[in-house]
Amino acid sequence: MVSVSSVVERVGPTLLHAVWVPESCPAVADVVIAEPGVTASVAAGDLVLGVAAASAEDAAALVSHSADRQAAAVLLKPPLATKASVRRAAKAAGIALVQVRAATAWAQLVWLLRTVLDADDPVEDGDSSSGDLFRLADVVASVVDAPVTIEDTNSRVLAYSARQDLTDPARVSTIMGRGVPGDVLARFRSRGVFRELSRGRQTVFVPAQRDGTLPRLIVPIRMGGELLGSMWAVVAGPVPEERAAAFADTAPIVALHLLRRRAHADARRRASAELLRGLLDGKVGPRKAIAELELSDEPHRVVVVDTPGGDRTDGEGLRLALIERISQGIGPRPVAAELGGLLYAIVPDGEWPELRKALAELKARVAAGSPVEIAELTRSRAEADEMLGLVRAGLLEGNVGSYDDAWTALVLHRAATAAGSARISELGPLETLREHDVANRTEYLETLYEWLRFPGDPRAAAKALRIHPNTFRYRIRRLLELVPLDLDDPDVRLALITQLVALRWS
Repeated sequence: MVSVSSVVERVGPTLLHAVWVPESCPAVADVVIAEPGVTASVAAGDLVLGVAAASAEDAAALVSHSADRQAAAVLLKPPLATKASVRRAAKAAGIALVQVRAATAWAQLVWLLRTVLDADDPVEDGDSSSGDLFRLADVVASVVDAPVTIEDTNSRVLAYSARQDLTDPARVSTIMGRGVPGDVLARFRSRGVFRELSRGRQTVFVPAQRDGTLPRLIVPIRMGGELLGSMWAVVAGPVPEERAAAFADTAPIVALHLLRRRAHADARRRASAELLRGLLDGKVGPRKAIAELELSDEPHRVVVVDTPGGDRTDGEGLRLALIERISQGIGPRPVAAELGGLLYAIVPDGEWPELRKALAELKARVAAGSPVEIAELTRSRAEADEMLGLVRAGLLEGNVGSYDDAWTALVLHRAATAAGSARISELGPLETLREHDVANRTEYLETLYEWLRFPGDPRAAAKALRIHPNTFRYRIRRLLELVPLDLDDPDVRLALITQLVALRWS
C-alpha cells in the first residue's frame, strides 16, 4: 500500500499538487473516475478523479461523498481544486484534496497513477513488467507528445511507444535491433550526450544531425543517485519548457518499474544459480534442470571462468559483465553461477565457438569441458576444472582452453603428474643441471628441453628460447661438459624428455 503523499511525489509536481492532506488518511488502493450521477463505484482507498465536476458545488459534493466511502483522495483540476468551498469540504470531511495540472489528460493520469500503484505491489512469479513497461512508454509518449524509447544503461531498448508518427532511420534500426546501432551510438557519444546524462541533467536536447537524424529530447532515469537508464523522445524541434518538465517528471515512475524489473530478474537469477550449483554437484536431476532452466536437449559444455580479482570488489564488475555475456543467446534465463570463487556456466555446444571468441578478448582465464548430455554435466565440470589448471599454469597458448581441443596438453600433464609422484626427476644427472641453474642463473634445463623437442633443428629450438642459434649451440656444449650425456642414445633422450615433462607440466 502507498500513501497519497507518496503518489503525489512519485507522479511529480508538474502533474499533481497536494492542496491538503490530513495527518491520517487511508492508504491508496485503486483509481476510479467519478462518472456523472454515479457514486456507488467509489470504495475505500480510492483516488477519485473528479472528471464530471463542473462547478464548486459539484466538487464539494463529490468530496463529501468520497469521504463517506473512505476514499483516499479526490483529484480535481483548477480552478475547482483551489476553491475555498471545496477546500473547506475536504478539511471538514478529513479527505485529501489534490490538484491536477489543467492540460493533463484524464486517461493519461489514470495510466500514471496505476503505474505507481502497480510498481508498489510485490513482484509475482509471473513477471508482467515488460508489458507494463511498454504501456508506460505509451503514457510517457502522450506526456511529451512524441514517440519514446526506454533504454537501459547499455543503450538496449527495454520498451517503446506504439506511436510512430515521427520517426527516422535511427529510431527504426534501434527498435528493430532492440538496441542503438553502433554508428548511431558513436554519433550521440561524440556530441557528449552520455556525458551530460551522467552529470545529473534533468533533460538533454540533441538538435537534428546532418545525416537526417531528427532531434532528441532525452531524460535520464535515476533512483537514489543510480543511473538506471534513459528515455529518448523523437521530437520535431525544441520542446516547450513545461512539456519537457512533464517528460522529466515521469522518470521516477519509470525508475520504479526498472527497479521492479531488476528485482524480479535478480530473484530468477538467484534461483537459476542455485539450481545450477545443484546440477553441477550432482544433487539435481537432469529432468528438473531441463524444465526449470529451460535447457535444450542438445549436448552442453560446462564453462568455468577465473576472473581477475577473485572475490575482491574490483572483480565484481567483470563477473557481472561475464554473467550477462554468457547469458546472451543461450536461453531466456541466465545459466551461470559462482561456485567456489569461480564462475560456472552451462553452454549449448553450438554456442561455444562464438562465446569462446568473445571471452578470449576479456581479461579472464576460461576453460571448457567436452560437450555432454545434461545427465553427464558433472563430468564436463571436472574436465573444465582440469583445463583451468592448465590455463592458470600458462601451459596453453592464450587464456581460453577447451578439453576436446587440448588432448596433447592433457596427456603431458597427466603423465607428468604420475611421474612426479614416482620422483623420477631425482634420477640421473638432471638434478645436477637444476642445481647449476639455480646457483648460476643459467637455463640449461630449458635448453635441453627445447633440444629434445626439436631434435636436429637448433634454429627452431633457439627460436623457442628466443636466443641466437649460436648461443643455443654454446649452451648445449657447456651442459654436456657439466653432465656427460649420450644424446645419441634414444633411450637416454626418452628418459630425459620424460623427466623434463614431469618438471614442466606437473
